[in-house]
Amino acid sequence: MGKILKRKIAKILEDYYANDPGKILLVDGARQTGKSFIIRQTASQRFRNYIEVNLFEDRLGAGIFAGVDTVEKFNIAVSLAAGNIGDATKENTIVFLDEIQEYPQLLPLLKFINQEGRYRYIGSGSALGVELARTSSIPMGSIDVVRLHPLDFEEYLWANGVGEDVISYLRKCFYGDMAVNENIHMTIMRHFRMYLAVGGLPEAVAMHVDGASITQIRTVHAQIRGFYGADCAKYDSEHRLQIMRIYSMLPSFMEQRKKRVVYKKIDPRSARSDRYADEFDYLIASGVALGVQAVTNPVFPLDASVTKNLIKLYLNDVGLLSSVLFGPNLKAIMDDAKSINLGSLYETAVAMELSAHGHTLFYYDNRSKGEVDFLLNDYDTLSILPVEVKSGRDYQIHSSLTNMLNDGQCASRAVVLSNSHKYSRRDGVAYMPVYNVMFIGGVHEYRS
Repeated sequence: MGKILKRKIAKILEDYYANDPGKILLVDGARQTGKSFIIRQTASQRFRNYIEVNLFEDRLGAGIFAGVDTVEKFNIAVSLAAGNIGDATKENTIVFLDEIQEYPQLLPLLKFINQEGRYRYIGSGSALGVELARTSSIPMGSIDVVRLHPLDFEEYLWANGVGEDVISYLRKCFYGDMAVNENIHMTIMRHFRMYLAVGGLPEAVAMHVDGASITQIRTVHAQIRGFYGADCAKYDSEHRLQIMRIYSMLPSFMEQRKKRVVYKKIDPRSARSDRYADEFDYLIASGVALGVQAVTNPVFPLDASVTKNLIKLYLNDVGLLSSVLFGPNLKAIMDDAKSINLGSLYETAVAMELSAHGHTLFYYDNRSKGEVDFLLNDYDTLSILPVEVKSGRDYQIHSSLTNMLNDGQCASRAVVLSNSHKYSRRDGVAYMPVYNVMFIGGVHEYRS
């Protein structure tokens, strides 16, 4: 990877290094999202003694950490792995435990490693979320967990040389209810369309910035989808075949009108939602899919209104989806052709952005009133923000959203994201460019 990509998580890491919170930081996320690279880059610059232990390689090779179940054994294993590190102290030394989930017994041990305080520690793992979810003795008071997603759209703009002055201008238009200059809008929309093709996985973005062809980038996408499929195959024998099948079917679900998971398509003999709960949990916890749960009668907070038997699963990266749907045909994505429906790509990009911003995702599914793409909790105003995504020219037609707002009990205002550069407000709905998803916060920003 030629270009060093600027990532927002770097600020979280640098704050962790500078201000000892008394906890060990673990960076979670799917494989190929850049966890090891960004930790290595920031930690090695901050600490005089930087020790990196790849536990996946250790498990395949020397197995130094295989029998580690005490702090004393852990310290000996670190010394064996690191060699002589001289005047190492907590202030000048950090130990990076990469792929820590490869030795699950280390996770409960982190509490005691942290209490001893010999060095500073940081960890990461590609299936860490899965291991944390199924390990009952995780010392939550001794660790902090942060998830690294693929590059969001703002990070993608940074990588492609879009300056902060341009992004500040877009932000000013967003907060000031102003239309974006049409030429600037066209430029940002070209970036957005290319983002749909390239996605946010660091290797693909770096290749694009370095001038690689879409065919070369698609090769990387295929490899990464293969990695994710292989990771699915590592799960226990009872569930792994179904996990692999569901993962392979996600693009086809996205091409349906309703886009939700159809259980009878997974297995006609077992069409019950609870049959696949473990599989869905794995795909979401591992970070390879973004889960969006259905809400029929929403009240704040939305978690209390979830409909257990309906769920949408988006691929974690829009580039992987466009690779499956359009292959190397860049023209299909970049040209504004009426015959090409980019709705699933737009929705996936919005789901990525909202997830990267920390939103838990829900959608509205009501048999009589229809479906709305996303519902968000807004904790500032203790209310709900519906978000509808439109890839075509008829962005002001949204009967389900209108029905929801007319109800008067679910929500009083909403956002519609579209291709238009104009801002407008009508009947509680704020219409704005799709790339403004990078600024979405709470409903107080969308007063009617």
